[in-house]
Amino acid sequence: MAMLRQLEVADTVRRAVAPGIERKRKAAFGQFLTPSSVARFMASLFPASDLPICRLLDAGAGVGALSCAFLDRWVAGGFGFGAVEATACEIDDELRGHLARHLAAYRGVTPRIIAGDYIEWAAADDLFAATPPSGYTHAILNPPYKKIHGSSAHRLALRRVGIEAVNLYSAFVALALAQAAPGGQIVAIIPRSFCNGPYYRPFRDFILARAAIHHLHLFDSRNKAFKDDAVLQENIIIRLERGGRQEAVTVSTSTDDTFTDLAIHQHPFERIVFPDDPERFIRVPTIPGKNIIECSSAIRFTLADLGIQVSTGPVVDFRLKEHLRDMPGEATVPLLYPGHFGRNGIAWPVAGMKKPNAIERNADTEKWLYPNGFYCVVRRLSSKEERRRIVASVVEPAVFDGAPMLGFENHLNLFHENKRGLPEALARGLAVFLNTTMVDEDFRRFNGHTQVNAMDLRRMKYPSRANLIALGEWAADQGVPTQEQIDAKLGTLAG
Repeated sequence: MAMLRQLEVADTVRRAVAPGIERKRKAAFGQFLTPSSVARFMASLFPASDLPICRLLDAGAGVGALSCAFLDRWVAGGFGFGAVEATACEIDDELRGHLARHLAAYRGVTPRIIAGDYIEWAAADDLFAATPPSGYTHAILNPPYKKIHGSSAHRLALRRVGIEAVNLYSAFVALALAQAAPGGQIVAIIPRSFCNGPYYRPFRDFILARAAIHHLHLFDSRNKAFKDDAVLQENIIIRLERGGRQEAVTVSTSTDDTFTDLAIHQHPFERIVFPDDPERFIRVPTIPGKNIIECSSAIRFTLADLGIQVSTGPVVDFRLKEHLRDMPGEATVPLLYPGHFGRNGIAWPVAGMKKPNAIERNADTEKWLYPNGFYCVVRRLSSKEERRRIVASVVEPAVFDGAPMLGFENHLNLFHENKRGLPEALARGLAVFLNTTMVDEDFRRFNGHTQVNAMDLRRMKYPSRANLIALGEWAADQGVPTQEQIDAKLGTLAG
């Protein structure tokens, strides 16, 4: 059998090869090679197995780091297989030679290298036969990160086998799950974006209908899992079992790929996918117990219950460029960007700001404007490393010196009542609630990207209208309440 350090051989090749891959080629394939520390951790997540023959799949195999990590564990006695049939699929001609050499180094392994497109190859399989012809017992994946266009050959091939996917990574995982034998184990590192949002709903439905989720690992730092390649997605490692019984889910976290501060907790599945959630968001709790948002009987109302709507700011500046003005003037109204909102309230207009402060009010812009009034706004974009993901502010009409209308730029979400302002106390109460630490923690459980979309805000639960108004009145009396004060106040709400 091979030396125990075959993974280190593959990792040396990865570090030598990766910098030489042209940016255009990397973008075309959408693949980032797996560091040895991540590969080793992924291989450790598979349960022990005494199957006589392991049928291993590594789709998008690169130079073979993931396969090597799995096989090194086998060589070290971590599995009781008598033999391994390893199928590795790789589209990049320049990587397949390295891949073949690394797999050939193992005795007891029968390697099969698939040269070409994994989606086209796998979709030709009879995926939904009673016993899939592939029947992989194990799959270990770092699939490519790239969108699939609606009319592409990939989308058509996937639809032929009943899979809807908007990104290569979700397509690879869905296909690997379809190719797995009953009880087949799949470990994949993928962007966390599939956990929420409407575009990934078919993918969530697909995996939840066919597999049990046994383990989720979250990297606290968004740019550390693939730091050599400057990947900015927040990554998650997931272990699935085809046809498995869904029990409690192990959730682990680490700051980065050294895993030196690995923390592990068990959570009932009902905390991962809420039974009453029609969108089937996959939440990733990072603390052992429930927070106030989950426990409180006072926080159970939808925006529809409250008679409030939330919308994305309708002014897309590049489409209305000819109507934008750096500073307010005749026939203009205020145009608000995230940059106008800070810890101390609204600053408008801001001289020298890179964004315009005003927009002309005319027949071309009228339908994009809102009447001046009190609104609660939330920035749509944030950095993963920022202290808060949700940042809410109150729009105060007096700031705008009697302007009749306001423009809200597309990087803001705004809460309103039928495109009109809110009662002042309600707007302030919404901002207080949304700025609590507990809301931010709860939001991070299902949102793993830097966007806070209107749909995400729409899916959240809120206090009653009366409680929100009471929060707003309390906040007005406090002046500028501290974070500690607003967090403490949230715990006093009556159900």
